[in-house]
Amino acid sequence: MQIQLKPILVLALTLGLIVRLSQAQTWTPPKDAERCPCKWGANDERGSANHMNPETVLRATKLIRTGVVIELGHVLNGTIPLVGTRSFNVQTKRTVMNPQANMRGSNEEYITGELGQIGTQFDGFAHQTIGGSMYNCFKLDDIATRNGFLKLGVEKVGTLITRGVLIDIAALKGVEMLADNYEITVNDLEQALAKQKLTLQPGDAVIIHTGYGKLWNKDNVKYGKGQPGIGIAAATWLARQDPMLVGSDNGSIEVNPNPDPKISLPVHQIMLVVNGIHLVENMKLDELVTKGIYQFAFMVQPIKIQGGTGSAVAPVAVY
Repeated sequence: MQIQLKPILVLALTLGLIVRLSQAQTWTPPKDAERCPCKWGANDERGSANHMNPETVLRATKLIRTGVVIELGHVLNGTIPLVGTRSFNVQTKRTVMNPQANMRGSNEEYITGELGQIGTQFDGFAHQTIGGSMYNCFKLDDIATRNGFLKLGVEKVGTLITRGVLIDIAALKGVEMLADNYEITVNDLEQALAKQKLTLQPGDAVIIHTGYGKLWNKDNVKYGKGQPGIGIAAATWLARQDPMLVGSDNGSIEVNPNPDPKISLPVHQIMLVVNGIHLVENMKLDELVTKGIYQFAFMVQPIKIQGGTGSAVAPVAVY
């Protein structure tokens, strides 16, 4: 039995397919001449951290009403989710008891692992490239050494204190956790902000809740297999809002793997390399979400690893 489709239905199906294909996102990195020098100057190494100033700090402190501090960093231990060959190991060094009459003992620890790229982590600009070119068009071959990067090291960041804004996409969708392949859109971000009666301001710390943090140290396999997050359009829109940093409760912040199998983590390049916006991954957001705290004073300081690509951090929200 053959089924004949009416011409109008065929046209509708064809147009629908064309629309879906046209909506598929891909991304081609801009050439160096199209993105450099950056807006902060030809020799800049700090990117959007340049927003940090006394006015930014005072604006953040005005959000403190109760003095309650919420920790946004996960505990580091040997069972946390790790990517690829990254590792974290702690060995306790028990030193000898000192011979004086007060019997002072002293303990230390020996830590091995990628302190720049484990746990709740802060991505510096040396972390990502477009080919051999980095943020503000510093060249990888010119600044990479065995002892760290000569430019763009995480020690250049310093303390960041600014207004934090939590965008709860999971709540917008009415779920505890987004699906592992869900791509957050511009519309999602705008709707969530409208629902929370908030608007973004230049220099904000924009924190995105996907609910995926529920899997941290509970189902590490699923946590690392695929993750929901912002797509290319949403990242481009966020970059135009000029934030100080963007964070999330998963390991990639962006949808991973990308819907376009031909590109790899393009949002990392869009944020870090093209726009000079830091990323904070694997954030612990459950307490903020439970209490419905959507804006707060946000504080973070990366470890000053000379020439480092990033840093494990323990950010806090104060409201």
